[in-house]
Amino acid sequence: MMELSEKYIALVTTQVLQLITEQKGYQYAVPIGISNRHVHLKKQDVEILFGQGYILNKLKDLKQIGEYACQETVSLRTEHQGKTFEIKNVRILGPERNATQVEISATDARQLKLNPPVRNSGNLDKSEVITLIGPKGKVTIKNGCIIATRHLHLSKEDAKRMKLKSGDEISVLLGTEKSGRMDHVSCKVDKNYVLELHIDTDDGNAFRVQSGDMATVLLL
Repeated sequence: MMELSEKYIALVTTQVLQLITEQKGYQYAVPIGISNRHVHLKKQDVEILFGQGYILNKLKDLKQIGEYACQETVSLRTEHQGKTFEIKNVRILGPERNATQVEISATDARQLKLNPPVRNSGNLDKSEVITLIGPKGKVTIKNGCIIATRHLHLSKEDAKRMKLKSGDEISVLLGTEKSGRMDHVSCKVDKNYVLELHIDTDDGNAFRVQSGDMATVLLL
């Protein structure tokens, strides 16, 4: 019943967004979602950080079906030139994954003295080393810290309407007071995705936009 309910909500959301874009006169307007720093954990690391047999607790559902913010947080820690740098209370997102992944902004990277690559989620080869601190232990990830690529989630219906496919790169217009064009936005297509442009806090601040604002997709 929960899966059916989530799919129904996603369908209604997509239909409402299409009506909004038509009323505004934009053929390809999409909602913006600002993504703060966060962590995805594999089961083994959940147990190291929080204790054997521990199950993450859902705080709230996210817009993408099946994804949610957890009540639990961890600290991110690095060492550079004999000094320790740390960001506390970093939210964990569920469900658990096959590999632990840390997504931060460029501003966070400077604070932690890191130089992570800009990558699509899951592409962790030769990414940055980072240590996660939990209430029961700590784990150091050798390849796991990235700055997430700007990306657009599309359902198969959205992709067909816009003539896009997974892996395509597009540009978007966003903002009002500090409006501008954003390039190199990667497209991700799945039957369960809900239409949404994901950018990080640095991009959100640069264009003075927030979650729920609209962006316009530029198609060649």
